[in-house]
Amino acid sequence: MLIAALLFGTAVFLKFGPTTSAQRRYFLTAIALLALLLVSPFCALTSALFSARAVHHLALTAVVAPLLAAALPAKRVPGGLALWTGLHTATFWIWHAPPVYEAALSNEAVYWLMQASLLLTALALWRAVRHASLPAGIAALLATMVQMGLLGALLTFTGTPLYAPHALGPLAWGLTPLEDQQLAGLIMWAPGAGIYLAAALALASRWFARERRASLAT
Repeated sequence: MLIAALLFGTAVFLKFGPTTSAQRRYFLTAIALLALLLVSPFCALTSALFSARAVHHLALTAVVAPLLAAALPAKRVPGGLALWTGLHTATFWIWHAPPVYEAALSNEAVYWLMQASLLLTALALWRAVRHASLPAGIAALLATMVQMGLLGALLTFTGTPLYAPHALGPLAWGLTPLEDQQLAGLIMWAPGAGIYLAAALALASRWFARERRASLAT
């Protein structure tokens, strides 16, 4: 059913969506990644390893979401940048609270609510960044980077396994549950936060280039 939904969405987008080749490439790449994350063997791996789940959530929010934001029509999202920065941060932290995370993995409806809310709040954040001023966009991305790093550090340095659904799965991969959790924290802390830092630096480069052109013109 999920594959059918992805194929239907792709067909609708290609027929009625934006016509630029870049937008089509962004959308098709995002759909391919969604298929990899949600219906491939990698999805099953995330049930065993929390570190794989960290990769899953980062790919969903920091790769798929900005690709979709770039592919969709450039319309301003309601609520503003500060709202979506805070809402996405809260959503990410809530779903990684151990009791809430355990509920998501024990109930299919809650699981898909987790996936949808992470993706949609991230999509709104990236779309809001597109429409914000460059300094505001940089600030929002850096704030998101900081919260990602904080969560990663918490998972890395906590000396106790926090996630009961991953108590046994890591053993088959030669990891203890704590080592798996620490690896997940490192993934969020370094490459995860790094994605937002790279995006912020890209905006900063555009901002400095614009200011330089303005100063040369005066």
